[in-house]
Amino acid sequence: MKARLLKVVKWVLIVVACLFVLAQFKRPAKTNPAIDSAQALEAHMQLDPKVAGILDRSCNDCHSNKTRWPWYANVAPVSWFVIDHVDDGRSHMNFSEWGRYTTEEKKTHLGQFCELVTEDWMPLPSYLPLHPDAKLSAEDKKVICDWAAAERARVR
Repeated sequence: MKARLLKVVKWVLIVVACLFVLAQFKRPAKTNPAIDSAQALEAHMQLDPKVAGILDRSCNDCHSNKTRWPWYANVAPVSWFVIDHVDDGRSHMNFSEWGRYTTEEKKTHLGQFCELVTEDWMPLPSYLPLHPDAKLSAEDKKVICDWAAAERARVR
């Protein structure tokens, strides 16, 4: 009985290993589209260095075309998860495409910034274990909220 169980476990491990190898051939595209600096957030909003640093550290990987792809973004099935998160983040809001948003869309995004960071919805909790430097402190959240409120009032 024990020998049979070991044989089954061996075959299950072989099948799982083969599936893992085959999964490496199914790779979604990791993209960083070209950035038109005239459309970027920096060209349309007043960003002091503190805000720019927070956005770079905690937001840009998923909400801009400046994604820093970590090594594990090359290993399926983790790569599928990472690339899907980046694509989803960019589809909701992309700092590199900021100039293409309407005034109302800009106001909406700016209005949501504070809520998303203060409620710890952003950065995504699943992002933080491998990117602990992206975690926002209470001061970071206040800086983002103050900046977003000021910019929202300034947007015409």
